[in-house]
Amino acid sequence: MPLPAGEPFLEAAKKRRLLFDGAMGTEIQKLSPEPKDFPDGKDGFNDGLILTRPEWIKKIHRSYLEAGADCIETNTFGSNRFKLDEYGYGGQTVEFNKKAAQLAREVADEFEGRYVIGSMGPTGFLPSSNDQDLGQKPLDEIREAFALQAEGLILGGVDALLIETSQDILEVKLAIEASHQAMKKAGKKVPIIANVTLDQYGKMLLGTSVQAAYTTVSDMGIDFFGLNCSTGPVEMEPSVKWLAEQDLPILVMPNAGMPHNEGGKAVYKMGPEEVAHRMADFVKSYENVRLIGGCCGTNPKHIAELRHVLDTPSE
Repeated sequence: MPLPAGEPFLEAAKKRRLLFDGAMGTEIQKLSPEPKDFPDGKDGFNDGLILTRPEWIKKIHRSYLEAGADCIETNTFGSNRFKLDEYGYGGQTVEFNKKAAQLAREVADEFEGRYVIGSMGPTGFLPSSNDQDLGQKPLDEIREAFALQAEGLILGGVDALLIETSQDILEVKLAIEASHQAMKKAGKKVPIIANVTLDQYGKMLLGTSVQAAYTTVSDMGIDFFGLNCSTGPVEMEPSVKWLAEQDLPILVMPNAGMPHNEGGKAVYKMGPEEVAHRMADFVKSYENVRLIGGCCGTNPKHIAELRHVLDTPSE
């Protein structure tokens, strides 16, 4: 069912469940990129493809929209200043993110009533830890790295910001503060979705439980709390059940099952129908699950099956 053009993201999510896209990285790999395809030949700089191979990124965005996604995420998972510094683009963080958002917006506008979500992945530091390397970065520097990214995404026209795949709850807090700071600077308010990543036992990397994570950030002016990555839908079920009883609406974006190591590569074996079957249980059981989508190992076929779940009246 097409969404009404111009309806604000929050309003749409209250009226109906919205479908996010699936994985970006694995779809890029299917295009067999070579070092020459990346900016300055820097192999693996996936976010940089918005500059050198924008047609590839548009194609991936479009494939998810054609599969029925209501929302596409910008190709900016690793576009905070620290990550961009690794490739020599840290000084262009605002403009880089703005360009990625505009690219996604261009594709979304080919369809009626679709949304662009600004993806903000982790910095690579763990401010809560005592690690000599990962735990020593000043907090104001981490906050500023996110603020520059959020500013660019907002200026580029995103409908919401997604803090995702978060492994340290202190970093999530800093990213939320940075998002509010960026909105104030840009003079525009957009919804904030704060996602954490849990292991199969319901804990973040540094041991924070889902209950503690939610309680820590739920009163910081965020609009949704969610889970993505690390596990499949089966392992997420206890955490989703608890979250669904809380006040904030929820986003659930599992991997296509738990990763299997095959030849040094992570392989995800849960097919579209199985993922959709598991997610249908969440949709049927928990009214607070307002947003769903896919993470690692999911592709347009998974999203098409999830579209069917949302479009099929529950019995």
